[in-house]
Amino acid sequence: MKKFLIPIILCTVLAVNGYQPAEAGIFTEYKAKIEKNRIESEAQKAIKELFDRQTEMTNKYDFEGLYRIYSDDFINNDGYDKKVYFKLIKETWETYPDITYSTKIKDIKVYSDYATVQTEETAYATTTEDSELISARGELQAYAICMYHLKKINNNWLIAGENILEEKSTLKYGDARFIKMDLSAPSFINAGEEYTSELKIDLPKDDIVIASINKEKIIQPASKSEDAFRRLPEDQILERMFISNTDNVNEYNIASVGVTKTEPVSETQVRVYMNGLAFVMTRVNVVPKNNFIKIEDEDAQKSK
Repeated sequence: MKKFLIPIILCTVLAVNGYQPAEAGIFTEYKAKIEKNRIESEAQKAIKELFDRQTEMTNKYDFEGLYRIYSDDFINNDGYDKKVYFKLIKETWETYPDITYSTKIKDIKVYSDYATVQTEETAYATTTEDSELISARGELQAYAICMYHLKKINNNWLIAGENILEEKSTLKYGDARFIKMDLSAPSFINAGEEYTSELKIDLPKDDIVIASINKEKIIQPASKSEDAFRRLPEDQILERMFISNTDNVNEYNIASVGVTKTEPVSETQVRVYMNGLAFVMTRVNVVPKNNFIKIEDEDAQKSK
């Protein structure tokens, strides 16, 4: 019995001694993982607080406060730098002084001193003046899915970039506010590629709708295309074909919609008047052609 006990004890001691370095390594890895999770958790908390401040400042129209949480080298996927971006923010607040924003964070990823934040954003506002074509104030509703790029500078998270993945907005006046409209186009398209833009409208009874669809490059100063109105077909769908630009800029598709009614004046005459007006916009991100990608033909490779 003792003869067997000694080697068993020796094996046990050797086994314990042999596993000590492994256990130490596992413990070190575990501590490192805990520390990494702690750092990421603190970063995510700070980033959430940053976006809470962003929403608060936009709703208070705090231009200077908002300006400070963006890095000086900020740029978005339309090529707008910080100066142009904040010029447009200021113009928006002047045009819609009651605009309100809401932001919902969908995802946060932290990579050391860099991070990405995906958001779902909405905005609502009313115009301060009637339209030139109809005596009614307008209502603006906007929706966007954005990807923000952040970096840590002097221990503070700042917004360094923004990619607008999807964007839709409507500005409606008069009876158009109560009509469902949807303008669809591809969110991403290759440069120089043909695509279809489609406007669907739930046409009210006894109303006549005229509409047009145009595209405009997202540039500054903004360009304005001429409208060519057509009466909405019986299937309540208006389509138009476009070819995306090759100038390395994104585009907006914009539908202009006029809602008219007829009113009998006499047995032989009717009065036609506009009682609703709307502008529906959707973003088309244009992917530029990369001329530096070269793939050899498979048959040519085989012949070598």
